[in-house]
Amino acid sequence: MSTIIVADDHPLYRDAVKDVIEGYIEHDRLLQAGSLEQVFQQLSVHPDTDLVLLDLNMPGMNGLAGLSALRTRYPATAVAMMSAHDEKATVLDAIQRGAAGYISKSLERKALAHALQQLLKGEMYLPAASFTHSAATTTSPASESTQRELQRAQQCLTERQYEVFLMLAEGASNKAIAERLHVAETTVKTHVSAILEKLALENRMQAGLLASRLLAQIRTE
Repeated sequence: MSTIIVADDHPLYRDAVKDVIEGYIEHDRLLQAGSLEQVFQQLSVHPDTDLVLLDLNMPGMNGLAGLSALRTRYPATAVAMMSAHDEKATVLDAIQRGAAGYISKSLERKALAHALQQLLKGEMYLPAASFTHSAATTTSPASESTQRELQRAQQCLTERQYEVFLMLAEGASNKAIAERLHVAETTVKTHVSAILEKLALENRMQAGLLASRLLAQIRTE
């Protein structure tokens, strides 16, 4: 069971998300906010909140600066952005700033429910369309850069670490990876830590994005 904050300055959209959560997601507490200031007020009372769904253009956000401020003050709380704009550059910027995911406001109810379930399990959720389009339009210079990144990953990582690295592209949790590889979850955690250190990445989300980009390039070659 979990505590979730739905933060959006449009009451109708907050109510729509609330309906999805109440219909599909097991939770202890569902809170709402209409501004970044209200989010901080809610978190001051409920610092153990599991997930904040944060509107990109809500009052007080100043773009993704609001996300950075929130992650700085409450680093243990997962934050997923919500926006009608899901261009790849914006999504990547959000992940670099520590977002656990990025939800397009165009998602249908069941798709939104799936995204929330994935986030609450500690997995990353990204809008697939943003990356599918970019993979299809990759230019030759980007392809060369991606090839260098791929070679670096293959050279730095052991065979098993590379296998785990590619699974991170799917947003798979440690538990899911452990089950697929028939190893202990602690073993997967060790592999992930080694991957982040060897590739000079800050978190598993960055690793997942890098792996996704490499896989997309491989599939288009």
